[in-house]
Amino acid sequence: QAVVDFERLGEHAAAFKGHDVGFCCLGTTRAKAGADGFVRVDRDYVAQAAELAWAGGCKHFVLQSSQGANAQSRFLYLRVKGEVENLVQAVGFDRCTILRPAVLLCKRQESRPMEWITQQFLGVVARVCPTAYSVPVETVARAMAACVLEPGKGKVEVLENRAIHELGKA
Repeated sequence: QAVVDFERLGEHAAAFKGHDVGFCCLGTTRAKAGADGFVRVDRDYVAQAAELAWAGGCKHFVLQSSQGANAQSRFLYLRVKGEVENLVQAVGFDRCTILRPAVLLCKRQESRPMEWITQQFLGVVARVCPTAYSVPVETVARAMAACVLEPGKGKVEVLENRAIHELGKA
């Protein structure tokens, strides 16, 4: 485990060397970091980490993105997620897997009242339609690990929420 300063990520290139697979779940919220901070963390840091991983020999990069990611979106969150997907794909990995989970069901240390209410509602909906609108973070983690162990379905594979649920059960 290496602790890095994301503001000077290039100085930590050695931490990215010698790994066959890279996993990236980095992200923040606009409320926590502001619009510029959100873009810096969710797009710029992720893209730079991917470039350093590739330069360090990484062959397969696994990126957690978001359902609805679209570089052409009018919504900042979805646009940034789409932009970073494009940037990571352009790096040149032998294999790139992008997971697009719906609302992540998890327990957080910080207080996010609206997210908590949404999670409670989606937890009930998940009993009827388990793969439609949400996914437990544990399922995403299992899917990320499982996709590395399975043969790829092309250079770039995008897994939407339903596929994440299926792979996360394996």
